[in-house]
Amino acid sequence: MSALPTRDEALALLHEWIANENLRRHMYAVEAAMRHYARAAGADVARWALAGLLHDFDYERFPDPPHHVTEGIAVLRARGYPEDVIAAIAGHAPWTGVGRTTPMAQTLFACDELAGFLVAMALVMPNKRLAEVQVESVLKKMKDKSFARKVNRDDITAGAAELGIPVETHIANVLEAMNGISSTLGL
Repeated sequence: MSALPTRDEALALLHEWIANENLRRHMYAVEAAMRHYARAAGADVARWALAGLLHDFDYERFPDPPHHVTEGIAVLRARGYPEDVIAAIAGHAPWTGVGRTTPMAQTLFACDELAGFLVAMALVMPNKRLAEVQVESVLKKMKDKSFARKVNRDDITAGAAELGIPVETHIANVLEAMNGISSTLGL
């Protein structure tokens, strides 16, 4: 197993590759969700957080499959990132063919689309705050296909199923994690 890079090293890589502040915030949101789930599972929080923080770091340069993720994991591998982190990142993109065989990989997949949906929910609240978002409202808006059209609802429900928890619980967990960094997210 490779040595774990620090969060500062991962942030430097992220900032080198991603200029868009909203995309950076998405990755901070997924990182927070991964921290939450790692703590709950008694897993290595720093390791899981790295997967969340870097899962889309190549998206600005390579936004489309099959290059998105595959280009990034080549960079991570060259920089000595641990294979379990790389596998989790690869597994969140179905076109890589990498299965989600670890709790870290399953959790990353489960949190990715949901984090984006929760940001969209916050942005339509009167004060544009995550604290205003309620689980029931999220469930209702998930049925509205015109809202946040790019978010794959099937991935949200499939992710919760892979984690073995009800989607309501998953929404509440990710919402709690993101609320913990709401100032960083600007929400």
